[in-house]
Amino acid sequence: MSFPLRSLLGRDMAVDLGTANTLVYVRGKGVLLDEPSVVALAAQTHEILAVGTEAKRMHGRTPDAISVVRPMKDGVIADFEACEHMLRLFIQQVHRRRYFTKPRLVVCVPSAITSVEQRAVREAGYQAGARQVFIVEEPMAAALGAGLPVHEPTGNMIVDVGGGTTEVAVIALGGIVASRSIRTAGDDMDEAIVAWFKKEHALLLGDRTAEDLKVEAGSAFPMPDERTVHVRGRDLVGGLPRTVDVTAAEVRRALEEPVAAIVDAVRGTLDLTPPELAGDIMDRGIVLTGGGALLRGLDDRIRHETDIPVHVVDDPLHSVALGAGKCVEEFDALQQVLTSEPRR
Repeated sequence: MSFPLRSLLGRDMAVDLGTANTLVYVRGKGVLLDEPSVVALAAQTHEILAVGTEAKRMHGRTPDAISVVRPMKDGVIADFEACEHMLRLFIQQVHRRRYFTKPRLVVCVPSAITSVEQRAVREAGYQAGARQVFIVEEPMAAALGAGLPVHEPTGNMIVDVGGGTTEVAVIALGGIVASRSIRTAGDDMDEAIVAWFKKEHALLLGDRTAEDLKVEAGSAFPMPDERTVHVRGRDLVGGLPRTVDVTAAEVRRALEEPVAAIVDAVRGTLDLTPPELAGDIMDRGIVLTGGGALLRGLDDRIRHETDIPVHVVDDPLHSVALGAGKCVEEFDALQQVLTSEPRR
């Protein structure tokens, strides 16, 4: 079947099914949807009340009758039913022509995913209305999205810091030569901030407050323009709301454990890399992508620890989705990076 006829049937699409955000790329149109991976359910009936941004606004503010869940945890499906509903609603938002053939779907998964977890992702794609589901590993998608020459015999190193996992991989000749996938990423940074404030200030922060603080004052390396910010939470001793002033250096101390784990994953992957490719990486540098790449000073910290240049891509939040989209646009040329199994 030729491409023009296929485009009349169902528009092929790619999904970056992330722990924090889900992005949908439609062939010929680009990224059409970028929503938080959050679902609001009726606690009794499990009826879907809201997904995406609308559901995220409810987080931490709901009565007992409503529960807000994140179907993805550590880069894999934690709640299959909620994930399938969320995926179906997102696909319906961008795939209007439901009376034509169902679309082919390319879904990104962490490189350390098990075969059982991979089957769950495929099944969620089929249940959401795909006619065929292909899997692409996140580091490969991130490298394609960053424009790296993955099919050449030179080594390319990509570090993709997402919401649930950090993927580190060395890619050459269209395949992953060495990789590490750790379940430490953006969410763990938020949890580290919550734990640190509980211990140091006896103050309980909400998840949203911790995330906002990470964006506003978080860093992985000393920065020239460090500031003091006001943080509001609930006092664990008196139970009343309280505000404390914290410096960027304190927030950096709170983030030290997850940041150190990411740096260790980079060093561990370099340790597994063949010498010829290690030389290429010294010349070309490490490419940093994913939402966690936006943490200030993370590139400087990795550069400081490895003595290798580090480059942050222009659009770190969308690079995995754009790379998966490239697989959809150039399906025949990039088929070797995809895996597919017929539905059982």
